[in-house]
Amino acid sequence: MRYTLLLLTLLSCLSVSNVHAQRSRKKGKNSYAQGTFYFYWGYNRSAYTQSDINFVGSNYDFTLKNAKASDNPYPLDLSVYLNLKKITIPQFNIRAGYYFWNNWDLSLGYEHMKYILNNQNEVLLDGVIEPGVDNIWSGNYNDQPIVTDREHIHYENSDGLNYINFRLTRTDQWYSTKSKNFAFNTLMGVGAGGILSFNDFNFAQQFDRRTISMSGYGISGHVGIRLDLFKHVFIQSSVTGGFNHQLKVRNRPDDKSAYTRQKYGFVMFDTSIGALFYIRPTNGCNTCPHW
Repeated sequence: MRYTLLLLTLLSCLSVSNVHAQRSRKKGKNSYAQGTFYFYWGYNRSAYTQSDINFVGSNYDFTLKNAKASDNPYPLDLSVYLNLKKITIPQFNIRAGYYFWNNWDLSLGYEHMKYILNNQNEVLLDGVIEPGVDNIWSGNYNDQPIVTDREHIHYENSDGLNYINFRLTRTDQWYSTKSKNFAFNTLMGVGAGGILSFNDFNFAQQFDRRTISMSGYGISGHVGIRLDLFKHVFIQSSVTGGFNHQLKVRNRPDDKSAYTRQKYGFVMFDTSIGALFYIRPTNGCNTCPHW
């Protein structure tokens, strides 16, 4: 009888322990689950809508209307793209994010685009340039058609039209292998942030380079796809569309009264490679990385 009671007690304990273990065992996490941290690096191309660029300074206030601009992609050169000292020369993207809830993450990114006023731009010149300021333009202009020459006037943020922004993104996984060594995800979200400008400006016989300022703000939306590989690495490609409002781009380092302002739309295409880190690995999960 004693041994029977002992055996029943032991079986009861094992049963309770097994039930408790089943209750405490959590489902294996996915790359889009709460507690996942990610980081990526990539490169981009960008395009811009026409815009009116207003230049303000001592004794001048004029606008180039319907101005066109382009980005400045760096040629494919492995000595640059694979060189840690030079990888920031091309147009690049860097971002880190955290899934605070299943399917939803918040991230901070630095998107280094380049904005260069096209040469031989057919624009309308409107505004005032006092006599003696410039050796070509002088007087009052009222939407006068002109063609720009970069030797006379040039404007660019080629060392950085830097969109520093927060993003809220939803990730949906449409397919994954049983081992989760491969998964296909779609991304969709919105972002907003500030614009850090490194400006070059040539006008009135003066060419200044790399004048730095926090020049305005941007808002954006993005969609993309992400391929998860071996639970640790992913390749991502996305399209971002947005609006930039640069309220005050400083263009003369020694003259705070000189600045540029404009607003325009943009679209950016980027491809990146990144890593996944599972901050909160689950119990009984044999597919979760423990980085």
